[in-house]
Amino acid sequence: MLKTFVSIFVIVNPIGAIPVFLSLAPGAGAPERSRVAARAATAATCVLLASALAGEAALRFFGIGVPSFRVGGGILVLLIAVDMLLARPSRARSTPEESAEAGGREDIAVVPLAVPLLAGPGAISAVILHAEQAGALADRLVLNGAILLVGIVSWVALRLAVPIGARLGATGINVLTRLMGLILAAIAVEFLAAGVRDLLPALAVGAAR
Repeated sequence: MLKTFVSIFVIVNPIGAIPVFLSLAPGAGAPERSRVAARAATAATCVLLASALAGEAALRFFGIGVPSFRVGGGILVLLIAVDMLLARPSRARSTPEESAEAGGREDIAVVPLAVPLLAGPGAISAVILHAEQAGALADRLVLNGAILLVGIVSWVALRLAVPIGARLGATGINVLTRLMGLILAAIAVEFLAAGVRDLLPALAVGAAR
């Protein structure tokens, strides 16, 4: 469960979402920030749980093979990891235009905090890939437990956004983001390698010799 939790946590990256959360709710008091944090974490958790449950069915509906999705999802996750390593906002999560539009919303909990900031395309892709690898019921329960745990940690991080932001500062948050980006890059390479091996079995045979 630890590996699954870590892979989902680093791509959701609730610590990196703290500056955006504070910038979107600059005048909100502590009670309002707590309510927004709870709604955002709950919505993101529901999106990821739904992805784990229905992701494989969606792939079959569109006729997308799992190996192809592994390669595509791995590339997407790798792009997000590169942005994290450079400590810059990822356009795979949201564009500057979308961020500017979000600043005018009265309710920011679901959009853009939950989707796409926390449960963005990369997180959804990672969850679907983990769901595809989880064969037995116990494995799926572990995946769902990891998603719930990530949701709880995200809620705590956003609820304590002000003291965490004050303690870490921009530099501390960037350092943590870069560390998580490094872990995420390694996970993305694993997704890519598994997908390429499935698409090109000859490579796996050659590597085994």
